[in-house]
Amino acid sequence: MDALDDGRYDVFVVDVEEDDENDVTHLDLTITSGARKGEVVRVRATNLRRDPVALLGLPGSMEVIDGRPSVTFD
Repeated sequence: MDALDDGRYDVFVVDVEEDDENDVTHLDLTITSGARKGEVVRVRATNLRRDPVALLGLPGSMEVIDGRPSVTFD
């Protein structure tokens, strides 16, 4: 998959994988609109202050700035 262009993407959480050893959570997000609709991207989250399993199925938005994603949930 090509890197995502800077911009805002509507997403949906389809999988969560915790890496307790490194205090990291990997989120698999499906893009739900636009030209990249249907693509799945994996982002690495640190300092997640939510139960990762509770994120499954949540809609949200991902903003990419200078190639770096930031995810917020509705």
